[in-house]
Amino acid sequence: MPNPLLLTASTLALSLGATSALAHTPLIACYDNGDGTVLCEGGFSDGSSAAGVAIVVMDAQDNVVLEGEMSEYSEFEFDKPDGDYKVVFDAGPGHDVEIAGSDIVE
Repeated sequence: MPNPLLLTASTLALSLGATSALAHTPLIACYDNGDGTVLCEGGFSDGSSAAGVAIVVMDAQDNVVLEGEMSEYSEFEFDKPDGDYKVVFDAGPGHDVEIAGSDIVE
């Protein structure tokens, strides 16, 4: 018969491992400032900072218009491009988020 304490400890360890694997979802929101600039704020679902995370602004043909990274405050501000564009928050494989420029409003 399995040791109940060992079984409980194993279950707890597996649960915590699964929780931490899911707790690092990238989050980003971008806002049209109404003055020709866009502000994006990022972070992760576990509360960690997005400072240093790569940001790429691309045009409708997927050409890079601008590259940068989140500031120490997890923010990135840029001049709004003409025409269609998208913002890509790239925190690594499986941790990227794209926002269409048409979804960025005042």
